[in-house]
Parts: sequence; C-alpha cells; structure tokens
Amino acid sequence: MNNRLYRSETDKMISGVCGGIAEAYELDPSLIRLATIILTLFTSGTFLIVYLLAWVIIPHESELEPVEVEIEEK
Repeated sequence: MNNRLYRSETDKMISGVCGGIAEAYELDPSLIRLATIILTLFTSGTFLIVYLLAWVIIPHESELEPVEVEIEEK
C-alpha cells in the first residue's frame, strides 16, 4: 500500500483528489468519487468545502520529493 497521499496526475477528473486517495488506499477511484458525491449531497454541500480544502492542501504527485530507501547489507 502506498502510504503517501497526493493528488493523482493520471487518474483525475477534476483535481485528482479522489484518484490520489484511491491510489493511496488501493481502492477503486469510482467508489471514492461516488462516496464524495453522496457525502456532498447528504451534508447539504458541506463536504464540498472539505473537498476544496483537500484540493488546496494535498500536494500534486509531481510535487512530491522522491523517497530514498537505504538497504542495509548484512
């Protein structure tokens, strides 16, 4: 599982937030998008503010710095 949250550049419809969440948790992006729509409708649009904040706060995939992994030899 990818433990870094980012906005996807390859799997996006609007901003890549749902695609990035789906990639981070290995879920179907359509399910995340559907959940976002349902939450927005059931919260009378309040969840839309959460989505917009995520759009601003979560970094774009290309903005992430590569993580170097050190492998110890025995």
